[in-house]
Amino acid sequence: MSPDSLTFQSQGVQCAAWHYRATHDGLATDAGRPALVMAHGLAGTKDSGLAPFAEAFAEAGLDVVLFDYRGFGASEGTPRQTVSLASQVDDYRAALTAAGKLPDVDASRLVLWGVSLAGGHVLSAAAGRHDIAAVVALIPMVDGIAAGVHATKTHKKRELLRATGLGVASKISTARGRGGRMIPVVARPGEVGTFTLPGALEEYLSIAGPTWVNEIAADVSLELGTRAPAKAAATLTCPVLVQIADFDRSAPPHAAAKAAFTARAEVRHYPGDHFDVFPGKPFHEPAVKHAVSFLVRHLSPVLEPSPLVESEAAHG
Repeated sequence: MSPDSLTFQSQGVQCAAWHYRATHDGLATDAGRPALVMAHGLAGTKDSGLAPFAEAFAEAGLDVVLFDYRGFGASEGTPRQTVSLASQVDDYRAALTAAGKLPDVDASRLVLWGVSLAGGHVLSAAAGRHDIAAVVALIPMVDGIAAGVHATKTHKKRELLRATGLGVASKISTARGRGGRMIPVVARPGEVGTFTLPGALEEYLSIAGPTWVNEIAADVSLELGTRAPAKAAATLTCPVLVQIADFDRSAPPHAAAKAAFTARAEVRHYPGDHFDVFPGKPFHEPAVKHAVSFLVRHLSPVLEPSPLVESEAAHG
């Protein structure tokens, strides 16, 4: 399935996206089809393993907008390769606006989908809105403090201290107008990087697309410490699906479960690690199947009973 190219503005900066048109109108009402907005996790780009998810949702009857954050992938914006949680949530909101303007789309039935770091973004982006029909958070990273504690189980103390030190140095460098200090997104164990668990480099490279760059501003370690979208979960009124990898070494499963409970969400568990839900991995197909089933169940049009049926029901 070949998507159409799409651009939209977020805070005056042009973001690049792909539009996958729904393959049928099975989920449509008189107002149009539902549309789903999706993006990648930490430093990920739209061409890095997300197309199979988008295609499955389009085949289920949703229009899909898959986009790159400002400063990443094919999107414009500076500084490049720098994570701002607030800015990325704003990009999601701008993408929702763009999705609602697509031909034959019902702007009152929008869906948010996010993976890893974006699994937290979608909870924040949905808060306080009445046009969100459903939210899907896949292996979500929802609590920065919990993630830091979780990291102590798989990283040596000196590695964590080094990451914090680099983050502080990057923040100072940025404040002085010199730009942030860059580190690899993924590296081998013992090397400097954001993901340095055994196998992480190989796992990430297996899904990396041509626009992906193995580089990120080091102050991401400080930015993630402020991550707290779980608080927004309590305010959501739409159906929510949280998909948890039970042996996730990157996004703490217990924090995701807590956020799911707060959001009164439907929960699916997978006995795997963080990257095991991506294409080619053991739990990719179940994760897609569960998300599609959840969305079809909640987005299928409710047929109004005919007057004859109502009359028969009233008279026993």
